[in-house]
Amino acid sequence: MSDVKNNNLKAHLKPTDSSAKCVEKRYQELIKILRHHDHLYYMDSAPEITDFEYDKLFLELTDIEKEFPKIKSLDSPSLRVSDSPALGFEKKAHNVPMLSLQNTYNESEILEFDVRVKKTLGKTLDTDSVTYFCEPKFDGLAIELIYLDGVLKHALTRGDGRVGEDVLSNIKTIKSIPLTLKNAPKTLEVRGEVLILKEDFKKLNQSQNIQGLNAFANPRNAAAGTVRQLDSNISATRPLKFYGYAPGLVTDLNFEHQSEFLDIIKSFKIPTALNYPVYFKTKKIEEVIDYYKNMISKRSELPFDIDGIVIKVDKLSLQEDLGFVARNPRWAAAAKFKPEQTSTYVNDIKLQVGRTGVVTPIAVLEPVSVGGVTISQATLHNFSELNRKDIRVGDKVLVHRAGEVIPEVIQSFKEERSNKTSVFKTPKHCPSCGSDLFQNEDEVALRCINIECPSTAVERLKHFASKKALNIDSLGDRSVERFFEQGLVKSFSDIFLLTEDSLKDLEGFKEKSINNLLSSIVKSKNSKLSNVIFGLGIRFVGEQTSITLADHFGDLTHFLKAEESELIELEDIGERVTESILETLGQKKFIREIEKLMSLGINPKKEKTVRSKNSIFNGKKIVITGSFEGLTRNQISENLRALGAKVSSSVSKNTDYLLAGADAGSKLKKAQDFNVDIISWADVKSEI
Repeated sequence: MSDVKNNNLKAHLKPTDSSAKCVEKRYQELIKILRHHDHLYYMDSAPEITDFEYDKLFLELTDIEKEFPKIKSLDSPSLRVSDSPALGFEKKAHNVPMLSLQNTYNESEILEFDVRVKKTLGKTLDTDSVTYFCEPKFDGLAIELIYLDGVLKHALTRGDGRVGEDVLSNIKTIKSIPLTLKNAPKTLEVRGEVLILKEDFKKLNQSQNIQGLNAFANPRNAAAGTVRQLDSNISATRPLKFYGYAPGLVTDLNFEHQSEFLDIIKSFKIPTALNYPVYFKTKKIEEVIDYYKNMISKRSELPFDIDGIVIKVDKLSLQEDLGFVARNPRWAAAAKFKPEQTSTYVNDIKLQVGRTGVVTPIAVLEPVSVGGVTISQATLHNFSELNRKDIRVGDKVLVHRAGEVIPEVIQSFKEERSNKTSVFKTPKHCPSCGSDLFQNEDEVALRCINIECPSTAVERLKHFASKKALNIDSLGDRSVERFFEQGLVKSFSDIFLLTEDSLKDLEGFKEKSINNLLSSIVKSKNSKLSNVIFGLGIRFVGEQTSITLADHFGDLTHFLKAEESELIELEDIGERVTESILETLGQKKFIREIEKLMSLGINPKKEKTVRSKNSIFNGKKIVITGSFEGLTRNQISENLRALGAKVSSSVSKNTDYLLAGADAGSKLKKAQDFNVDIISWADVKSEI
């Protein structure tokens, strides 16, 4: 690379000699130069040339490839974006299972991990020789890069730990990942994390807002969603990063310790986090705990999100001796962080009206950084909770991000409260339309029941267009609000009456964005019946209930004629849900709206499912908990229903199986209390 800088001036000159030899020489030179600038920009954050100059180099490269396709290199920068969207991702088995780690949450559990390791090894080894390698637990999406003979051939998600999805087309858009390696072994599998840096995430959401699209909830969701895009041109626009940290299958390389592997992959220019002071080795478990505490204090200073640390036995031969238990390695554990807490002040308490009319108090905060994210608002849940905690305007309060995502007020510091503060009065009227608020006997929520309330109308429209409903992906929350304010969209059916003429004069809507929106709207007409029922926003009718209703009624026409005796007999539909459905279907305006949707082409039929009578899951009630990389809950539910299973949302003594993924929570404990059989995705897949 030493001569690359000297070639920078030559980079802007096209060859005068038209011979193929000269063209090929220039082509290889361009690859070298572009690779150099990619490294400076994406790894060192120290670009030497402008974007315009880079684009000129890139254009020259692609021009040569078009004219002389036979000389196109396997590591050409042009290969980082595909020509057209993929139809789907192929499944591929991991050569070595890519299993999840057992989680610990405090210092005593870290000590217990140490005891288990040394007890298992104690019969054959001097346990004082056990060295622990500690590293940050990146909060991103786990990916395995597979290099064969030095060429990046596959990039697999974790999947169920044994089989993942090959998302190579999207991973190739990450410019810090080399497409080819020099002097590489025959097989090199590098496991790591795809993520988005905090600063890049802020810029990404700013871009989303400008385009009228929904902001991403957090960097992890943004990274995971990007990797699973079928169109890699979208992935290429997102600021993804990759950090390698562990081996899969590796041949022709000699190393004895986990920590050595990082130096090896760094020598191949595969990104690691070695540039940051985040790794630590020790033989003392007490020093591991000190490292854990230190990382808690440093997490907000890091450029990427972490949600804990990973502790590994460093020596690979000892890892092999320790082996695995169930789905977790005995030689490693994840020590996760509790939600970060910070104090700030309540500047105001405002009222928010949701799509079902529930009025929620929201604390407007003095902006403060929590877990590396600046928050200015936090939920107070409901007025009963607000009164119990006695939160007042002007109070100093303690806040955290519940589940590392939702900002929440934990408590106020009453001893520091000013005498001028006053108790927040529970409202009697809707802050949006002024109508009286009502409270059911069995609920804590206050509700606006005015069907004409503008706030509930906007939230219902957002819900209707959301991913789990009609999935109109180019119609974000901000666009819904703008269309409502402009009078363009007041009801569900109005969305399908939008035209190029009605949108062309709106600020920020150009030909491309208009075409994308109208295309998304047309595509949404093919939504499943269950998605449409869910999108209607009937109170208490969630995803699973919508599927039950769609399965029973078959189409919207029959659903509109639903009767109490029919509804109450359905699985997971009790008196409260039945009452809500009948109340909604009794509104003439609601019926007219559905009929109008049907006249506009939204009239889906019951989804066809293939019932496998021979499956062990046929007729069984199954509850899903935890996360499954590469699979959504909807996809899993569809597979289970195709096997004849009944998917339920809550565990009871009547539950037959609990399908448990990574980070299974309280449902797992409840299932164990009821002696419910615990199964994995691999068990389900074997039946498909």
